[in-house]
Amino acid sequence: MAAGPGLPEIEVDSRELYREEVFTDRKAGTIRRLSPVTAEGAADASRPVLYSGQTQLLTPGGVLPLSFEIEASTLAEAAERFPAAVQVALEQAIEEAREYRREASSRIVVPDVAGGALPGGGKIKL
Repeated sequence: MAAGPGLPEIEVDSRELYREEVFTDRKAGTIRRLSPVTAEGAADASRPVLYSGQTQLLTPGGVLPLSFEIEASTLAEAAERFPAAVQVALEQAIEEAREYRREASSRIVVPDVAGGALPGGGKIKL
């Protein structure tokens, strides 16, 4: 399919396909298991199975969604490592928020201390 003017060409890489399964305890969050498959849909044992987690935390500013990778080789291991992965993701989100706040505060325009007045009483600043 040809992309329209100014639109990127989007293609699915058939060598990097995964089957996605979602597991949840309906309380803490979800674990996604991505199992590698061939273009025909058969299991691809040459690539590792990947695990990721998702949860939401209630903060004073509202709901904070978190998504994170989980280093694990089985679903049971991913479930066991879920709390630690949430903690790491939360710390990263807090640090990103602090960095965003620092960047935003550095963009604030501070008025001239002298009020912009020129000698002689004029208020026009050149």
